[in-house]
Amino acid sequence: MVSTPEETSLDTSLPDPSPPETSPQGATRVEPPWWRPTRPSRRRAPLSRDQIIEAALKVVDADGVDALTVRRLGDELNTGSATIYWYISGKDELGELIYDHVMGAIVLPEPDPERWQEQFKDLARQSYRLLVQHNDLVRLSLGRIPVGPNMLRVMEWSIALMREAGLPDEAVVYAGDILGRYIDASVLEVTSQGGAPPELIAQHFASLPAAEYPNLVRLLGPKANGEMYRHNTAPFEFGLDLLVRGLEALEKTL
Repeated sequence: MVSTPEETSLDTSLPDPSPPETSPQGATRVEPPWWRPTRPSRRRAPLSRDQIIEAALKVVDADGVDALTVRRLGDELNTGSATIYWYISGKDELGELIYDHVMGAIVLPEPDPERWQEQFKDLARQSYRLLVQHNDLVRLSLGRIPVGPNMLRVMEWSIALMREAGLPDEAVVYAGDILGRYIDASVLEVTSQGGAPPELIAQHFASLPAAEYPNLVRLLGPKANGEMYRHNTAPFEFGLDLLVRGLEALEKTL
C-alpha cells in the first residue's frame, strides 16, 4: 500500500499503555502497546474506532487492500484524515485492527486433548473460510505476527490444545507458525488476481505434447480446470491432513 505524506509524518512513538479492558465473556482484552488507545469522539456526530474498522473492511471487501487509504476511509466516513488519525496511528495499525476484527469471529470450544486433531483442523477451516470471504484481506497478515486481542485468544487456545495433547513445546510453537503460513498461502492462492486465468492454464496443460509431458497431461490435463484452482477446498484439506498426520507421528514417538 502506498503511503501519503500525511502518513509518513506520523509520530511512531509508542503511546502509554491503556488499562486492559474486560470482554463480555470476562477475558481480559490485551492490545499491542503500539496501537492507539481507544479515545472518546471529538466530533458532534460521534465516531468510534469500531466504525472506522467496519468502514475499512467495507473498502477491502469492495476494492481490495490496495484501495484502503486514509483519504478513502475519510470519504467513506464523511470526515477528514486528521479525524481518522485521532483514533489510529496509521495504516499499519489500521490493517492489524481489521485483521484482528475479522478473526474475532472464530469460535473456540474447550480444548479436548482426545480430539485435538479435529479441533486443530476446525480452527484452520474457520480461519480459511473467514479470510476467503474478505477479498485479499489475507495480505494484511503476510510478513507480520498478528497479536491483536482476538488473535492472542486463538494463539493461547491452540497452544493449550497441543500441549494438553502431549506435544513437546518446540513442536507446538513450530506447528502454530506453520499452520498460519499454510492458511495464508492457501487463501492467497484462492483470492489472488494475478497471472493467467486458471481456465487458460488448464487448457495449456491439456494441450501439451503427451510424449514429452506424459505426467502433466495425464494428471493435470483432463482434471485441471478453474474450479480446481479457485473453489475446490480438497487441496487445502489434503495439506491440512498432512500437517496433522506429521504431528500425530511425532506424538507417537514420545
